[in-house]
Amino acid sequence: MEEYGDEGTFHAEIEVLTKIRHRSMVKLYGFCSHSQCKFLVYDLIERGSLESILHEQELVEEVDWPKRIAIVTDVAQALSYLHHDCEDPIVHRDIKNSNILLDLDYKAYISDFGMARKLKHGYSSWSTIFAGTCGYIAPELSSTMVLTEKCDVYSFGVVALEVVMGKHPGDQLLPFFCRTEQPGKLQDVLDRRITAPSTVEEEKAVILVALVAFACLQVNPKARPTMQQVYRVLSSRSCPALMLRPLHEIRLQDWHDYCGGIKSI
Repeated sequence: MEEYGDEGTFHAEIEVLTKIRHRSMVKLYGFCSHSQCKFLVYDLIERGSLESILHEQELVEEVDWPKRIAIVTDVAQALSYLHHDCEDPIVHRDIKNSNILLDLDYKAYISDFGMARKLKHGYSSWSTIFAGTCGYIAPELSSTMVLTEKCDVYSFGVVALEVVMGKHPGDQLLPFFCRTEQPGKLQDVLDRRITAPSTVEEEKAVILVALVAFACLQVNPKARPTMQQVYRVLSSRSCPALMLRPLHEIRLQDWHDYCGGIKSI
């Protein structure tokens, strides 16, 4: 159950959740709207948020690389549904680790649709409110306030990189804004609280998620892939040339040469 104080957010969430049906969306069972009390009744997602798990040493050790790849893929599928399979595209506007919930099997669910907005197919929208969470907001929103599905794509990229690193990427995002090369290797930024990828398939999957994340983080929104393209790549484990190299050889600056390839896979 979640209590609400803001009338607009409360009704926005009800409107969205009563019109979508997807296995990776938190299910709404009912709501109460009273002058003194407003709340929504949700399905119970037992393990809580991805944020809480990534911040707890004992919990994070259970989330190995196969689980992390599955979590990122679940979120990609859910966003692809919102953007491409609804009658009108829906932009979530607040994709972040605290709005991704995990059940007992570590299946991911997107929650908190209070900021979500519908778009007409092929159109953008002016955002009158600067919605979202610092560190996950697409750069174009701060300057233009133009809302498109690519805003969610950027936020997804931050989350995907966060799953790989075990923490918010922070300074790793700066080269995208400054157009500078990123020093170091991919294996140096992987979450070291869990065992390193132990098989060739695990290495390839981690490389693919990182590649997709960096593709989604491009400053130019038109250069980012759609969530439909992202989900297709993640679910099919498509093989860009970068994945043919061993993990320990891949430098972070290599991503700039491959990001655009995601859109054509």
